[in-house]
Amino acid sequence: MSQHTRQGTTPQTIPPGGAPASERTDAPGGRRLGLTLGMLVLPMYVALGAPSVALPAIGRALAVPFGATAWILAAWSLTSALAMPVAGRLLVRWSPFQVLVAGVVALAAGSALAGAGPALSVVIVGRLIGGAGAGATVIAVFAAATALPGRQRIRVLGIIAAASATASGCGTLIGGAVTAWLGWRAVLAIPVLALPLLLAALPSRRALTRSGSGERNGSTERLDIVGAAVLSVLAGSLITLLQAHSVGLPAPVTLVVAAAGALAAVGLWWRVRSTPDGFVPRRVIASRGFLAAGLIGGTVFAGYYGVLFRAPSLIEQATGGGPLEAGVLLVPAAACSVLAGRLVGTLTDRFTGWQVSAGLAALTVIGVLVVAVSTGPAPIVLGTALTVCGFAGAQAVLVSLAPDLVAADDRHTAQGLLNFMNVLGGGIGPAAVAGLSGIVPAPVALAVLAALPLSGLLLSLTRRPTADRRPEPGATRGSPR
Repeated sequence: MSQHTRQGTTPQTIPPGGAPASERTDAPGGRRLGLTLGMLVLPMYVALGAPSVALPAIGRALAVPFGATAWILAAWSLTSALAMPVAGRLLVRWSPFQVLVAGVVALAAGSALAGAGPALSVVIVGRLIGGAGAGATVIAVFAAATALPGRQRIRVLGIIAAASATASGCGTLIGGAVTAWLGWRAVLAIPVLALPLLLAALPSRRALTRSGSGERNGSTERLDIVGAAVLSVLAGSLITLLQAHSVGLPAPVTLVVAAAGALAAVGLWWRVRSTPDGFVPRRVIASRGFLAAGLIGGTVFAGYYGVLFRAPSLIEQATGGGPLEAGVLLVPAAACSVLAGRLVGTLTDRFTGWQVSAGLAALTVIGVLVVAVSTGPAPIVLGTALTVCGFAGAQAVLVSLAPDLVAADDRHTAQGLLNFMNVLGGGIGPAAVAGLSGIVPAPVALAVLAALPLSGLLLSLTRRPTADRRPEPGATRGSPR
């Protein structure tokens, strides 16, 4: 239920910039800002899918087993996810533009190193650095978007979601073409293009700087290194364990990783309880609906990226073609992200965010199952298109919903943690499919994957509309919502 009436009045939402939402909904600069931010995320999301088709060539060129090249994908997802909550905490000290510049520089430097790496270890280090830069850049982009008021916020987020889903969906096409024409090193270096795109953000620098203001409470607190460390170990252990079989990780090493993950989980629980204002603030994760939003987003991302990981090879098997042909066939699926991004604003006018997210999770479940049971290219593309719609829509809805679940002081921190859960889910999906594919047939692995967005669907259906409300300005930060 929306915030409509209180004490017989109909108040307007006053954003940090001071203008009522109704007065700024159709500001001409909003669409320009959305396009600018959308362009900035393009190289990062292309970098998620494009290298997948280049992995065989990388393995041959560097003389390593194909299974070992899976770390090229895992490294990016891992550090991207981990950088997001760090960037969220930095945003209480820095403006989104400052975080954006730092993120783009790291993104470009790491990608250049990966593209020039003479050995797999150097390539992986470059992907780790680039992934961290990508995570920081995404958080800066979303911080700028979520500071906007009302429908302008959801419109800009829809543009960003459409750009990210289109870029990631076309990643296999771009990766196949670049690999064929320029080689695998050029594929890994694609995110360097974010540097010239940063110049396009300069005209919007003032808006990006303003959107970071108004949230400086607690800005002098130190970054909780221990909290960040245990969360990093937990996420890294989870991704590593899921890929243990696919990369041939020895049993003793697997046990050590599992033990480290278990200890990190206990350490994170202890840290949250003993340090309420730490890296993972207790008041944020205790806010009504916050963890639910993160889990829903993570399961939808898992379904989408799991399908994106498997669909190109399934199409190649069905058609007898190569990666370039598979990428071409997947273009219509990627184009569906534009439709999803435009429809989100209309749907959120009629339904609550939880109801919309339930429908998007349902689309993802259906899409994963369609791909799982399909043998021809057309149904595989159809199923992929459904997961694209779920991914693009859920990203816009849940990121827009997050600021309404926590106090204003915690907005950027909440965005970082929410995106961490989303991107971690995006890493879990392919890792789970890859790990299961060596044990069970691919259709079974995908059917198991469908259980993740199904759990997100069930979680969406259990949320009450009142969870959409933002805490009142005078509410206690630690009080239940």
